[in-house]
Amino acid sequence: MRIVATGATSFVGAGAVRELLRRGHEVCAVLREHSVKADRLKENGVFPERLTVLEADLGELSRLTEWIEEPCDVFLHMGWRGAGSGDRGKEEIQRESVRDALGAVRTAALLGCKRFLFTGSQAEYGVHDCLTDEETPCRPTSFYGEAKLAVLREAKELCRLHSMDYGHIRIFSVYGPGDHPWSLVSSCLGTFSEGGRMELSACTQKWNFLYIDDAARALADLTEFEGTLSDFGCVYNLAGPMDETGPLRGFVEQMYELCGRKGSMAYGLCPPNAEGAVNLIPDIRKLWKVTGWEPKIRFEQGIRNMLRKL
Repeated sequence: MRIVATGATSFVGAGAVRELLRRGHEVCAVLREHSVKADRLKENGVFPERLTVLEADLGELSRLTEWIEEPCDVFLHMGWRGAGSGDRGKEEIQRESVRDALGAVRTAALLGCKRFLFTGSQAEYGVHDCLTDEETPCRPTSFYGEAKLAVLREAKELCRLHSMDYGHIRIFSVYGPGDHPWSLVSSCLGTFSEGGRMELSACTQKWNFLYIDDAARALADLTEFEGTLSDFGCVYNLAGPMDETGPLRGFVEQMYELCGRKGSMAYGLCPPNAEGAVNLIPDIRKLWKVTGWEPKIRFEQGIRNMLRKL
């Protein structure tokens, strides 16, 4: 298959691209011009043979039709402006990302794609304290969540008009080697390993973690799916093992133990992120029923993998 992937140097994006290449697909990875993260896609200092790197801003994706001569199969849109916590409350940035996504759909149609996959977010659901499946009402509390939800409403209809299958993947909390150094997991492991003090929020909300390799496998499985994703409803939750969902504090203390109980932690000193104190209690059974995917890496094993690379 020939796949176009935006956001290819993001944490999740790079993982998905590597997995697609490992499975033998051709990938056209769209990067910002002179991207400082391009090395994430290299193997032994060079780009893999089946990878084509194209430099284009997310607002200029129509240029891809000038560079890609062969028809493509799937467009995997993982690019997004303002995904960081500091930008999630900035309305104009989020609206711009919606425009980018709809432009990506139009470009996908021109490239001959039969499927358009979009990486949404658990932020679309807003605040819930119950098991969250794809039918749970969406009540986003940030412009970021609202924007991701807006893409679902508009891109689904646009894909229908262009006879493209649409898949909307709501990603929950992903961790693993290569994650942002300021993420909770990376911060805890770095601080505890050096014997430092970790200042945290109350960490009383329920949480769930998904290992990067499992996330990449899921995106590749959805790319390769031989049926029609929209026949089952366009939305698919992507999260970690359901039986590991629990208070966030428990995950912090597990990391503390795996770091040899070095350093210390203090709760209640930091405010929650842009979405507030959100509970993550994801139901991933739909993705399993449709594709057969299920997470393989337990949290303890994932943390041990990360510690080996510190």
